Amino acid sequence: MEEVTESLQNITISNDSQKKNRIQVSNTKKPLFFYVNLAKRYMQQHNDVELSALGMAIATVVTIAEILKNSGFAVEKKIMTSTVDIKDESRGRVIQKAKIEILLGKTEKFDELMAAAEEERELANGEEQS
Repeated sequence: MEEVTESLQNITISNDSQKKNRIQVSNTKKPLFFYVNLAKRYMQQHNDVELSALGMAIATVVTIAEILKNSGFAVEKKIMTSTVDIKDESRGRVIQKAKIEILLGKTEKFDELMAAAEEERELANGEEQS
């Protein structure tokens, strides 16, 4: 019994919902480029970002990932799909929803692209003020 207790003390439980580099995307709450820019910031901080969505928001996540990939900021590391049970409060029953998680990592030229974008923003701000 002591061996079991010792083993249990050495186990650490990771909670996926507490990931610091995860963005849970909704297709109604924020505009598309809010998520694109947020993903860039997360990649700056953590080197990768996990985009996650349920149901109708899956198309939004795929679009965000494609924008980041096609503009040279990200590479696809992993795509996971599943279904999750969600309680429908209005009907009082459990329904299944599709879920997608896309893990993106920084490209080699990520920092270079970010610096160029920042430079463009500064130039545009300078022109507005003059």
